Amino acid sequence: MALYALSDTHLSFAKPKPMDIFDEIWRDHPLSIRQKWLETVTCGDTVLMPGDISWAINYEGLAPDMEFLLSLPGKKIISPGNHDYWWSSTQRLNELYKDIVFVRNGFFVYGDTAVCAVKGWTCPNDSRYTDRDEKLYLRETGRLERALEGAVSAGYKRLAVMMHFPPTNDKKERSGFVDSIEAYGVSTVIYGHLHSNRSYDASYRGNVNGTEYVLVSCDYRGFTPVKINL
Repeated sequence: MALYALSDTHLSFAKPKPMDIFDEIWRDHPLSIRQKWLETVTCGDTVLMPGDISWAINYEGLAPDMEFLLSLPGKKIISPGNHDYWWSSTQRLNELYKDIVFVRNGFFVYGDTAVCAVKGWTCPNDSRYTDRDEKLYLRETGRLERALEGAVSAGYKRLAVMMHFPPTNDKKERSGFVDSIEAYGVSTVIYGHLHSNRSYDASYRGNVNGTEYVLVSCDYRGFTPVKINL
């Protein structure tokens, strides 16, 4: 049994939205995901998927994308990204797809580790940050703080975080996310959202102050789930 992660699958089987308009690497990318997944993940493994899973806007459009994921081996743990407009009720999603775990603004347990799951948001002083982002940024930093506190209150000492947005701005400056991550001694942070060679280096990667930061965007990882060591 192993733990993997992959984000930003951007599936769109109900209403095709070709991703290769952004970069040629995305041509027929569901085929690449399937091939690499089958080469990497077994039925006993778990795959963390922090956001931007589907372009669907409702459950009807989401259904074929979920069927695609369900056809792949391993247990999937999904948290939301900024393009997951279909995510209206976490409870309802867990009722609809009992073989997938949907987590938002809380935590789930993997072994002896509590993995806290939030969307995150663009951080202050990022080149794309505007005054309109402040409310959402403060909301998401508060959600991470509460998720971490909930995990600690439940008795968990080993903590990890999965979030869609990177934990810093594109200048790699500290943020409220990083403050909470370090205050709670989080061992590992996995995140996505960043695409293309222009952006892959726009946040922490590797070990920073004792926390391992892992970028798991599909294109960055060559559509291959990356092994995570908690």
